[in-house]
Amino acid sequence: MARSARQSKILELISIKEIETQEELAKELKNADFDITQATISRDIKELGLTKILSSTGKYKYAILGSEQQAISNRYITIFKESVISVKNALNLAVIKTIKGMGGSVASFIDKLNLIDLMGTTYGDDTVLLVFPSTALSSEAVATLSDILA
Repeated sequence: MARSARQSKILELISIKEIETQEELAKELKNADFDITQATISRDIKELGLTKILSSTGKYKYAILGSEQQAISNRYITIFKESVISVKNALNLAVIKTIKGMGGSVASFIDKLNLIDLMGTTYGDDTVLLVFPSTALSSEAVATLSDILA
């Protein structure tokens, strides 16, 4: 089949499924009757400008930069890991302590995560405060953030 048809199918697949690897993408394409090699998939990913982003489930998936989803680069994740001292729960709030001067960068990363039911984010020089409608949602967010730090 033509390259354009294959690439259209790739875009369709990544918009409806969380595809983490080229192998998963190859399997999905083969199920859709595309005869494809790993090299072709790699070339298509590059031509389409696909990148991996962190999904709401905490796994990485292929996505299109500039789509409604905000891409989270490895640089942001590295900055987050190197900047955060602690992540703690305080009722319906999550409090993130950072090294001095990194509150804004960490808050920006948190906003890109699109955490479920996050009502607001505010920050200072070395602290980020996340507001949730309930203690349970705050606890869930703290667990997600702690997993990223691990």
